[in-house]
Amino acid sequence: MSSFNSVTLMGNLGKDPELRHTQNQKAVCNFSMAMTDKFGGSDRTIWMNVTAWDKTAENCAKYLKKGSSALVHGRLDTRSYDDKDGKKVHVVEVVAQNVQFISSPGERPQQAPAPGASFEEPPF
Repeated sequence: MSSFNSVTLMGNLGKDPELRHTQNQKAVCNFSMAMTDKFGGSDRTIWMNVTAWDKTAENCAKYLKKGSSALVHGRLDTRSYDDKDGKKVHVVEVVAQNVQFISSPGERPQQAPAPGASFEEPPF
């Protein structure tokens, strides 16, 4: 039996994206997204960490900021590391394969980004 790992999120960034480069000069961008469900008069917000690589990472860092709306398509991934106290920390995150920029707080970018990202409105 084959398996399928696909995630699509639409939400708002909780803070500015953080761009860095690996030792091999590969771009990686991390940001958190909030998705809010409205259920019977109450709201429930779920936060998810997103990681983008290469050109998509560079575009996310350039065109997104805290409060921006984005549509992210990617796959779930898990990793673990030891924190500063030596405690094992397990992380679930989305590795972005495609990011569509829906809006920026108060403005729209004036030029289109490179391939791998777009400003198209979602089809719903």
